[in-house]
Amino acid sequence: MKKIKFFLLSIALAGLISCKNSTTTYKDITEATGNGVIYFRGDILTMAGDTPNYAKAVWIKDGKIAYIGSLEEAKKQAPDAKLADLEGKTLMPSFIDAHSHYINSLTVSDQANVSPKPITDGKGDNVDEIIATIKQLKDKGNIPKDSLIQSYGYDDTKMPDGRLLNRDDLDKAFPDNPVIVGHISMHGAVLNSKALKRFNITKDTPTPKGGVIVRDSNGEPYGLIMETAYLPIFDNLPKPSPDQQIAWSKRGQMLYAEAGITTAHDGATKFNDLEIMKNANKANVNMIDIIAFPFIGDLKSILAKYPKKDWLKYDNHLKIGGVKITIDGSPQGKTAFFKDPYLTGSPSNKDDKNWTGELTFSQAEINAMVGMVYEMEVPLNLHANGDSAIATFLKAHEMVAKHDLGKERHVTMIHSQFVNNKQLQKYPEYKILPSFYTLHTYYFADAHIKNRGAKQAAYMSPMKDAIGLGLKPTNHTDFVVLPLNQMMVLWSSVNRISSDNVSIGPDQRITPYQGLQAITIHPAIQYMEQATKGTLEKNKLADLVILDKNPLKEGKMKIKDIKVLQTIKEGKVIYDKNKV
Repeated sequence: MKKIKFFLLSIALAGLISCKNSTTTYKDITEATGNGVIYFRGDILTMAGDTPNYAKAVWIKDGKIAYIGSLEEAKKQAPDAKLADLEGKTLMPSFIDAHSHYINSLTVSDQANVSPKPITDGKGDNVDEIIATIKQLKDKGNIPKDSLIQSYGYDDTKMPDGRLLNRDDLDKAFPDNPVIVGHISMHGAVLNSKALKRFNITKDTPTPKGGVIVRDSNGEPYGLIMETAYLPIFDNLPKPSPDQQIAWSKRGQMLYAEAGITTAHDGATKFNDLEIMKNANKANVNMIDIIAFPFIGDLKSILAKYPKKDWLKYDNHLKIGGVKITIDGSPQGKTAFFKDPYLTGSPSNKDDKNWTGELTFSQAEINAMVGMVYEMEVPLNLHANGDSAIATFLKAHEMVAKHDLGKERHVTMIHSQFVNNKQLQKYPEYKILPSFYTLHTYYFADAHIKNRGAKQAAYMSPMKDAIGLGLKPTNHTDFVVLPLNQMMVLWSSVNRISSDNVSIGPDQRITPYQGLQAITIHPAIQYMEQATKGTLEKNKLADLVILDKNPLKEGKMKIKDIKVLQTIKEGKVIYDKNKV
């Protein structure tokens, strides 16, 4: 009888021990405090390895992954951890932004988005819609006379019947305000007369090398200014006040968190932009990691205040990650540099049969810049779109690094859109990582076909060939050029279908898993952070995202409809769709 009682008591005690873990739903978790949280009962996609791997449970504690594997073992190792039921949702590593312009996220909420369909619901489909959208911003914000009005997303390639926005349109609609309408490439803008006067752009202003100033028949600036001619304007745009810097930084970072991104990139960081990031950093507002790549033109001033010894390491979620060199412009803006002329002329003359685009800097200048960065031994990001721009860098690399062409220098070719196959084959040999931009196959395919022809457009962002060469390409949004939407990035790489429902280079489609690698583990490698990010493995940071569906199990055409439910940074929920 005593043996039976002892046996029953043992069972009861075992039951008490097994019930130590209190069960809740993932929706009720805000942070993995105490002994942490065990997520279970969902698709837990680890992203470790070149084929999909799933775990039954993952234990998060102290901001890191403490265990990943079976639920039984997780409960055994963490008997006091909370159990978070995923309710069949998908948990995976959070997304890592391979290239965007983080600093612009601080200001876009105060600007008019005049992007055309399908980016918006038609707020920029023609000149009249653009004007109306900007007027709505002016009226809603009660913007006073003489105050600058800014907007972004103007796409001249989408304007019907070639009717382009110009200075006179803006003068008529906004006679009392300087107005800047940013080009969708982020490489220029259309200005009205008051804005031109404010930034000292006149008939006598020379067009700088690598720049575009569209002029009327009298030689007066007609509105559109691009590339090196636009840089002085960009540098002198109004900067946020100290209080605004804090508030806007929180607002901008939330845009990334909403997209499931916990590491953001700022490509081409100017000195003043870095100061804003540093000020926000001191105020402890960073909820995500931010990696700044100083623009080569500001490198000297940035180094004077922030020496190289302090680079490549996080300080309160902010680090300087390397240097950015811009080699050419935008293919949809017709300023990218190609071997063969554009089929549609130049930005200022549609009848120009010899326009190939231009370099931002000369070959000699680029050689010197590349040599400087290589000597610094920090990562290098290069903006290059056209085949001749890519050839320019390859030539610079061959000259500067001729004694060791294959040394790992952590070089990333941002965009690399119109790389040809012969050039691509040099990437693994020279240790160049391409960060592609497959969103163009959807949003800008029609413009590229008109500008470059169907054959060259079909080979843009050749991810499949890059993977076949053993490369680990990344993929990006170039925000604010295109929206922060990682599921759309994935969808475009898997389907390569234009907004007009035309297949764009279907032979370069990749699998959904390969597409996910390009926004998780591969950008972690790009930033040399693969030891702490990009996969769900023990001791890595608990940077996670919860999706409503599994991208590997959903139909390929439905991937773009998958929603981010939660974004988790080091065990803390920083975005919850159910609470916004």
